[in-house]
Amino acid sequence: MALSSIWWLMAGIAVIAELLTGTLYLLMVAIGLAAAAIAAHLGAGETTQVVVAAAVSAATVLACYLRQKRLGALHNTQGDRSIHLDIGEQLTVDHWQPDGTAQVRYRGAQWTAVLQHGTQPTASGHYRVVRIDGNRLMVEPAAA
Repeated sequence: MALSSIWWLMAGIAVIAELLTGTLYLLMVAIGLAAAAIAAHLGAGETTQVVVAAAVSAATVLACYLRQKRLGALHNTQGDRSIHLDIGEQLTVDHWQPDGTAQVRYRGAQWTAVLQHGTQPTASGHYRVVRIDGNRLMVEPAAA
């Protein structure tokens, strides 16, 4: 079997693995393996083929990572309303604890509400969910 065929088979296996796992990075590795197969077709030596596979794979993975980071795909989703539909919703706080937390009933469950940093607890009333931090709702006073 020709060495280029082995590179193509490995690229195909990487694509199949990407389809099974849903990671975009395996597709970038498959591009590197395909580049090595093309290098083999062009008559490059084995060492050159391996270097081409590694260089193209690394470059495409890095480009994919930087693109996702620039587009904000890797941002913290705690305050993202498109991820957490509770952000922006209002709830009622009956009593604040001295430590700045409150136990609230929200969507049929018991939650711990915590004031957003820099916000002072006021009397009981309506508050707006700013973000979700684990099992805590970060809140601020709702605008009247």
